Amino acid sequence: MPELSPRRRTLVLAICCLSLLIVSLDNTVLNVALPSMQRDLHADTAGLQWTIDAYTLVLASLLMLAGSTADRIGRKRVFMAGLVVFSLGSLLCSLAPDLNLLIAARMVQAVGGSMLNPVAMSIITNTFTDSRERARAIGVWGAVVGISMAAGPLVGGLLVDTVGWRSIFWLNLPVGMAALALTLRYVPESRAPQPRRVDPVGQVLVITLFGSLTYAIIEAPTSLTSVIPFAVLAAAALAGLLRYEPRRADPLIDLRFFRSAPFSGATVIAISAFAALGGFLFLSTLYLQNVRGLSALQAGLWMLPLAVPTFLCAPLSGRLIGTRGPRIPLLIAGVTMTTSALLFAALDAETSNTTLFLGYVLFGIGFGFVNAPITNTAVSGMPRAQAGVAAAVASTSRQLGQTLGVAVVGAVLAAGIGSSSYGDAFVSAAVPGWWILTGCGAAVLVLGVVTSGPWARRTAERTAERLESVGGSVAAPSLVRAVKK
Repeated sequence: MPELSPRRRTLVLAICCLSLLIVSLDNTVLNVALPSMQRDLHADTAGLQWTIDAYTLVLASLLMLAGSTADRIGRKRVFMAGLVVFSLGSLLCSLAPDLNLLIAARMVQAVGGSMLNPVAMSIITNTFTDSRERARAIGVWGAVVGISMAAGPLVGGLLVDTVGWRSIFWLNLPVGMAALALTLRYVPESRAPQPRRVDPVGQVLVITLFGSLTYAIIEAPTSLTSVIPFAVLAAAALAGLLRYEPRRADPLIDLRFFRSAPFSGATVIAISAFAALGGFLFLSTLYLQNVRGLSALQAGLWMLPLAVPTFLCAPLSGRLIGTRGPRIPLLIAGVTMTTSALLFAALDAETSNTTLFLGYVLFGIGFGFVNAPITNTAVSGMPRAQAGVAAAVASTSRQLGQTLGVAVVGAVLAAGIGSSSYGDAFVSAAVPGWWILTGCGAAVLVLGVVTSGPWARRTAERTAERLESVGGSVAAPSLVRAVKK
């Protein structure tokens, strides 16, 4: 891809951020609309989980395929196709007459979404080749999540209260079409010099693993014995991946990179942080509207103490990474996310306005700091020629984390509530879920310390040397430069 002027690079970043905006808005707006959808579609807790997890599950399953496909046939082409499919899926969601068709339409959305974020990150990585510029660009990318978290609940709450929950999906149509027109005009096409071959067996194993694991977790409170076969299937799919992928020349998941502690740490941190986010939003939305009796707009206003710090801290995190590395942002994220969840788990923070506000602010700070180091470490630690696959691994970890967070926390909540009403049993039933989120925050903190120090850098250097010795000469220099910075 030819070198672009600073103005053109900024424009490309803005266009890529538009794709993140519609995907992120869709998630935050949907959370505010859950209680309204529950009443209108007569859905139980498992049904609400599936409206979220059907999307994140398909997204997580297809991200790596989309990334490698974009490297092969053209990132701009796949990105534009994703915008079209995502917009079509949004239209179908707004027309869905029942819960099952809404879930199906959400899956169509996810097919399009899988072509957006990892491909956009790949475009950004190939546009901003300087490490400091890339870190700042990723910080801006993370700030868009904060914008969506701030605007989504407010705009979604206003639409739900005035027009109805179906209107939340209309938001994606004008933004998607604008991004499509701008991409066609301004984003240059790029491909990997040596793209990976398709790995159909690996792709089927990934879909089987994610799908069966999520189903087993969500449906466990209803019938534990009926989900055992799905748990066994998930274990078999994982074993198959670990055995099959190392034997391929171009695997869907290159397990060699996980020998690097920074790369492995970024993957697990992404799962932990986004599991915490998914569970946090799920519990908060149901509490504010079903227990406190707030309207969708009032619940959206209560989300501002979470959203504003995310928006403010994301670019700061990007600048810190560019100058000091990822360790400080990860430590801040781990401490604040753990403290926030602990307030709810041990002190029932939601029962007091003061502690509820403090818990939201702390979580927003933590989430604002955690996103940029995940992306920067994952992308920098892999060859730039395979940027689509690298970004897809990070994005897959995020979506898998959010899927598991909603599935696990929702299952714990459903088991705790049982046949009681939300108002009578919610706070006590949610306590185990908050402890799970506390553990997720602690994992971010511990892994942030362990995978960003001298030992971790040495593992990355050894991994780079091994890759070079087996023909990974393209990967090794990139990996060495990334971990020495």
